[in-house]
Order: sequence, then structure tokens, then C-alpha cells
Amino acid sequence: MAMEKVILPSQPLPALSIDSPPQSILTQDDLKRISAYKAVEFVESGMVLGLGTGSTAYYAIERIGELLQQGKLRNIIAIPTSKKTEKQAISLGIPLSDLDHHPVLDLAIDGADEVDQFLNLIKGRGGSLLREKMVEGACRKFIVIVDESKIVENLGDTGLSMPVEVVPFCWKYTAGKLQELIEDSGGVAKVRMIGNGDDEKPFVTDNLNYIVDLYFQKGRGIGDLNAASDAILRLAGVVEHGMFIDMATTVIVAGGGGVTMKNK
Repeated sequence: MAMEKVILPSQPLPALSIDSPPQSILTQDDLKRISAYKAVEFVESGMVLGLGTGSTAYYAIERIGELLQQGKLRNIIAIPTSKKTEKQAISLGIPLSDLDHHPVLDLAIDGADEVDQFLNLIKGRGGSLLREKMVEGACRKFIVIVDESKIVENLGDTGLSMPVEVVPFCWKYTAGKLQELIEDSGGVAKVRMIGNGDDEKPFVTDNLNYIVDLYFQKGRGIGDLNAASDAILRLAGVVEHGMFIDMATTVIVAGGGGVTMKNK
């Protein structure tokens, strides 16, 4: 795995105001934008692109739209990973298509919730994991953009969720099976809900499915990712999970001291 260190320039990157804070007190949003802009440097005219979903991917899409408007990029076709991303891309004049018409993509850019030392990811806490995995699994190069807070030793170590998308039919049964699967290791499975009180109901994905969030013991993590993936996908009712194993080709990490690029 190759690594390249790039020191931040003395002048702000595009779309960072001249009044932006100095390097030592860059905000998390600043770091997200820096990593996103670095990733867009890999975009070339004529490419078919996968557009990710989330707060970091937002900046990459914004930058692509800006370069198209300036004429610095031409003939781009993009495939969005969520309805939210689709809406943003349309507002920026980015031409869109789908996997039926473009089954192989040149490049996809997206954020991640966690990244381990082998560039495996947890994604989908925003609820778009199925479309993200379909689009990003169809690309020749998958660039992941994160700030340094997303880097972990082992996936699941943080105690935060690893989402699993399930069909609504008998979802309580599926959630129970997921709980049985992880309870020996101290894990907890919870159906993601929105609203309060009598208005509380399951969160619904763009594909009209539900999300069951798996919480692993903090510091213990998921363990063998391939074994966990196989076990989860064997359960009836499961559509997909948020472990993106051996998919990322490059991870761009923005921190206070610079931008680190890790390549497979």
C-alpha cells in the first residue's frame, strides 16, 4: 500500500474564503472540503463518474459542477448514489445517467464513516448504502474522501453503527436474527427510527427498505470482516450491509498538517 504526503498550500483551496482559519485551527468542514477538492483533481473530461452521498461528497459534487460551468471539465456523465445527490447534481447542471446505460464507471468519489488500515470502510450511516455499494462496485477507481476523524484501527471499534439494509416484510424477524448473530460478542441490533412518540416509525431508504444498525462493543470491533459479511448476507430479509471490503482504491485523508493519500 503506497502513501503520499501532501502539505497544505499557504493559500486556501478554491471555495475556502480568504478569511478561512489558519491551518492550525481548520474546522472539520474545512478538512472535508480539502479532501473533496483533492479527489476532484483526478476527474477528467469524458469520464463516467459515480457521485457519492454525504457531507464530504457534497463538496466534491459542488466542485465538479463548478468546473463544468467554467468549461474546465466537459462531457461528464454522472451516476448518483441517492436521491439527495441526484437533486444536488441536477441543480449544478451535471448530466446524469444510470448503471443500466453505463455498467462500468471510470471513477467514483464518496466519503466514509470509518476507514481501517487496509482501506476497508463502513459506509451508509446516512441510509444510502445499497445504491452506494452498487455504483461504487461498478467503478474502475474508487476514491474515498475523509477527514482524519474517520480513521480507525479496526472497523466497529468506535462503538458507532454499522448499518444493514433490510426489506420491510417481517423486519422485526430479520432484526431479531441480526441480534442473535452478534449478541455473543456483546453487539446490539436496533432498527433505525425517526419521529417521536406516536409518530415514531422506521427510517425508509431510497429503495423503500429499512435500516438495522449494528453496534459492536467499543474497542472490540467487528472482527473478521469477510466472515461477518457472509453471515449477515445469508440471513433472509437482508438486502446489503455497510461494510465496503476491499473496494476503495485510494483514500484521501485531510488533517491539520496536510493531505495524506493512501493507495492500494
